[in-house]
Amino acid sequence: MPTKNRFAEMHDEITAWRRDLHEHPEIMFDTIRTAQVVADKLAEFGCDEVTPGIGRTGVVGVIKGKTDTAGKVIGLRADMDALPILEATGLDYASKTPGAMHACGHDGHTAMLLGAAKYLAETRNFDGTVVVIFQPAEEGGGGGKVMCDEGLMERWGIQEVYGMHNWPGLPTGQFAIRPGAFFAATDIFEITIEGKGGHAAKPHDTVDPTLVASNLVMAVQSIAARNADPVEQIVVSITSFQTSSQAFNVIPQSVTLKGTTRTMSPEMRDLAEERLGALVKTIAAAYGATGTLDYTRNYPAMVNHEEQTLFAADVARKVSGDCADAPLVMGGEDFAFMLEERPGAYILVGNGDTAMVHHPEYNFNDEAIPAGCSWWAEIVEQRMPAA
Repeated sequence: MPTKNRFAEMHDEITAWRRDLHEHPEIMFDTIRTAQVVADKLAEFGCDEVTPGIGRTGVVGVIKGKTDTAGKVIGLRADMDALPILEATGLDYASKTPGAMHACGHDGHTAMLLGAAKYLAETRNFDGTVVVIFQPAEEGGGGGKVMCDEGLMERWGIQEVYGMHNWPGLPTGQFAIRPGAFFAATDIFEITIEGKGGHAAKPHDTVDPTLVASNLVMAVQSIAARNADPVEQIVVSITSFQTSSQAFNVIPQSVTLKGTTRTMSPEMRDLAEERLGALVKTIAAAYGATGTLDYTRNYPAMVNHEEQTLFAADVARKVSGDCADAPLVMGGEDFAFMLEERPGAYILVGNGDTAMVHHPEYNFNDEAIPAGCSWWAEIVEQRMPAA
């Protein structure tokens, strides 16, 4: 079963929606215009229910099938938010908002799910109910968790949930997926080293926090190199090193380090936090300084459910002729929160030979639209076949 002819007919229309969203990116929970566009289109399509304001600026639409003999309810989710990046594509429809850009393709995800929603509202060739979920704040804000905390799954009786992300490097319109842990748990931390500042000419009268912090930067690499089982996935990165003084001749009073840990299992997540705390405390004490760790558990690992993954892969093969085995991804994805609440699966759709996501020259490939829309629609029609 190739891509649906209806999406070839709608391709220009969906592309226009996508490019309008690209031109007007909004960050985190500030997806006010985007949410209004989505809500207006869902109402225009004739959805049975359109509810804005879920998860602050999220939108939920309900489409009922021609029949509902089994009471099945499936959720389909797309993210809407952009990134705080200055766009460098030079496109005619490049961002009009300085310092904000759709550098991860959420404009494409939103447009594809809108296309699928329009088709499903037109045809209703399924037995059950579809809940289309448009989520804000995937990029660090945990919008998926906020929507779940506000009762998303319970309020609409969602039984299974499916998500999709474009993937540069994968042939356009092709799919890839894997069961089990797929995207990493992404935690953030901030370390403060307090020493005793002073004149750079008299280091013996100081406790130099830059020396302590420099040793700590090297020591945290031992977590992956010497504490974790080599077959486990774990990344510990110090990404920021800031001193309390910027003068050439001053040893600062304090240093602040920031970074992330990325893991695939609860055991590795616990290990990373425990070892970071121990290293901060003991290395600081060894030099006569004090160290504190502020560790925040951010997104959990995103874990695909086996049954739904096998089904999603089968649908992908029917749409595009193939579905590859996806690699583990050490990036985070807050669809993880939805998969903790309900069984489901998350799939990658190829964006072709483009810049990687989160790059200022990235752009969603509109040629992937028919495949993405078809996958959404087939998930519904095959999981809830018409009675």
